[in-house]
Amino acid sequence: MLTLIVGFDTKSAAALSKCMIMGASASSVWYNLRVPHPTREVPIIDYDLALLFQPMLLLGITLGVSLSVVFPYWLITVLIIILFIGTSSRSFFKGIEMWKEETILKKEMVNRQETFVNSRGELLIDTEYEPLLPREEKSKMQILFFNLKWKRLLVLFLVWASFLLLQVIKNDVAVCGAWFWVLFCLQFPVALVVFGYEAVKLYRENKKRISTGNTESICEASIEWTPMHILFCAVCGIIGGTVGGLLGSGGGFVLGPLLLEIGVSPHVASATSTFVMMFSSSLSVVEFYLLKRFPIPFALYLMGVSIVAGFWGQFFVRKLVTILRRASLIVFILSGVIFVSALTMGGVGIEKSIKMIQDHEFMGFLNFCSSQ
Repeated sequence: MLTLIVGFDTKSAAALSKCMIMGASASSVWYNLRVPHPTREVPIIDYDLALLFQPMLLLGITLGVSLSVVFPYWLITVLIIILFIGTSSRSFFKGIEMWKEETILKKEMVNRQETFVNSRGELLIDTEYEPLLPREEKSKMQILFFNLKWKRLLVLFLVWASFLLLQVIKNDVAVCGAWFWVLFCLQFPVALVVFGYEAVKLYRENKKRISTGNTESICEASIEWTPMHILFCAVCGIIGGTVGGLLGSGGGFVLGPLLLEIGVSPHVASATSTFVMMFSSSLSVVEFYLLKRFPIPFALYLMGVSIVAGFWGQFFVRKLVTILRRASLIVFILSGVIFVSALTMGGVGIEKSIKMIQDHEFMGFLNFCSSQ
């Protein structure tokens, strides 16, 4: 939209879109930090999953930016259509399953409220009663501090700072020179060390849980943390980041549906994916700022609009979910946005590809070093 409607060039539009994503995700994270978990006494942001996916997502973004230089425009368009339609369809069917489960639960709750048997065996109709152990009400500030895990935040920040430092130094060396590739390859051990630590932690805790017969999930995901599942999460994290790097998005279009797929509740999936996107988008914004890729006044204005939109979007959706008592609405909104994005971005891509063919422009793969 920034290119077609406002008239920005491609590089400035990509940088400004990252500013908007960062603004919206930052305001959403701030809102989520002051919201309690819907069912458990744990933070609404799953820091275990954030630590598992964030390094791979940042690594994927670096690969995606590099591939965007090499890949022809038509191939990026095809990948957009396939990936977005696939993820939106899967999220939509996941939403239908959740809607059916919520309908069954709502019917059971209605039956329990209409019919209640007291201690003397008498049948009471339409009886309202208070739970024996009511949930303790916390203030917004108490919820905020409860949702913040400082040690985990420090690790996430160190990973973010490491990637940023490598990117800044890499931009000051000769493209495709020896130091360029050394700095490029250093990103892999940084990501793999953090991912490996968290993966081993989840694997050991899962093994211990099985041996003790504990049926509770060790984190929000309800899957068994086997080596195959951990490898699957690593691949999906890299794919999500690569898509973000290719398209100038934050990778949330892949991470959100993935968290839902592995059994994370919609509230936590939304909060965790937005939290991870804040790191990935801010990394790109700082890099683009150092490269002077976007006009500051436009960036500040669009970021301000995105902050307000992100906050009120979270507020409106959560109020709607509370009133209707259907968390599946979050899933339907996610799948709808991804599907519309597939249609609009795919349509624009097809139109531009046809124009390139008519103008006899080069449609093959570009050289990485000469295209920087």
